[in-house]
Amino acid sequence: MTRFRPPQPPGSKRLDGMNVVDQRPTDPSRVFFGAWVSLESEDGAQSAYRIVGPDEFDMAPGYISMDSPLGRALLRKGLDDEVAVELPGGLRTFVIVAIDYR
Repeated sequence: MTRFRPPQPPGSKRLDGMNVVDQRPTDPSRVFFGAWVSLESEDGAQSAYRIVGPDEFDMAPGYISMDSPLGRALLRKGLDDEVAVELPGGLRTFVIVAIDYR
């Protein structure tokens, strides 16, 4: 595992307790922080997301916060698991078709 303290902007206190962690989880067959997860929806559409921390979340395509409804629903799930999540458009169900730690 490699840890280092990232440089922080002047006057920033938020980064004081943060470390960058570059390590695969002990069980890479499950969804944890940093995973790329491919999902298939009920209508067969596929999408891929990376689970990131709330401080890493931006509008980059495919990045979702682990604190979002979908992020929380995916954490600790495994391949072929079904997840149901309440989204603004209503309840949606997805199947996990791939988990990758690139």
